Amino acid sequence: MRFRDPLLFLTLAAVWGSAFTAIKAGLDFFPPVLFAALRYDLAGVLMLGYAVYATDRWRPRSRDEWLLVGIGGSLLIAAYHAFLFVGEQGTTSAAAAIVVSLSPILTTGFARAFLPDERLTTVGILGLLVGFVGVGILSNPDPNDLLDTRTVSLFLVFLAAASFALGSVLTRRIEADLPIETMEAWSMLLGAVLMHVASAGISESVADVRWTTEAVLALLYLVVVASALGFLIYFDLLERLGPIEINLVSYAAPVAAAVTGLVVLGETPTPYTVVGFLLILVGFVLLKRHALREELARVRPSGGAGDRPGD
Repeated sequence: MRFRDPLLFLTLAAVWGSAFTAIKAGLDFFPPVLFAALRYDLAGVLMLGYAVYATDRWRPRSRDEWLLVGIGGSLLIAAYHAFLFVGEQGTTSAAAAIVVSLSPILTTGFARAFLPDERLTTVGILGLLVGFVGVGILSNPDPNDLLDTRTVSLFLVFLAAASFALGSVLTRRIEADLPIETMEAWSMLLGAVLMHVASAGISESVADVRWTTEAVLALLYLVVVASALGFLIYFDLLERLGPIEINLVSYAAPVAAAVTGLVVLGETPTPYTVVGFLLILVGFVLLKRHALREELARVRPSGGAGDRPGD
């Protein structure tokens, strides 16, 4: 099917962007960290079932493979989602999605620090700075009250993005031949356990949950659509498009978050939100300009053949 990849890409962006709206809606009924933990209790079981079905390695075996799961569970799942869910209490779906879109930029910065082969040029450093300026404009802090609820919330979302970026870089340092589906499944389950521990540590309780129809729908949407369906599409696209093109989902998702936030929750993006998003996008383009140029060259028709080469 000629438009299969673009359609799947747009579907993934819509699914993951609208997940920020589902989180925001569900926070009216769930304590935040417990909400994230419950999501990955269920999503982890679904993903493990898929790993058993789709791979011949449904569980880690070596020390390095368990270390990979440990980093994934603690940073990519637990820290990322705990900070994100707590942070979204005080900001809009679109603003949270835009700050999270800083992750590919932060990943490059962490890679420079932890991976000896990675180097940042002057333009790359400029891209990092432009991305950070975008977050600053998006947050639009009040100089007289730098600890207002919205600023603190956006800072927590920033910590979520930083946790995900750091986890992405650290997992690249580990040489383990573990299928990505298996790694994701066990990371989800470990992350859920860690978030349950954190939830209990801050005195959240299942008794605080209001089990309304809206609460159940928000949780099921995050588990079935955003996690199960979203990751299946992600794995499919990652195999054929590669990491550069799939990273662009981070910049399409905020659009979906803004639209669904407006329609479902009545959230209206501010001019600061739009400008911040554009600057973060510019920062990404500056950092990934060479890879993006190569990808554009690959998808251009050459010699009358219009098929996209595989990655």
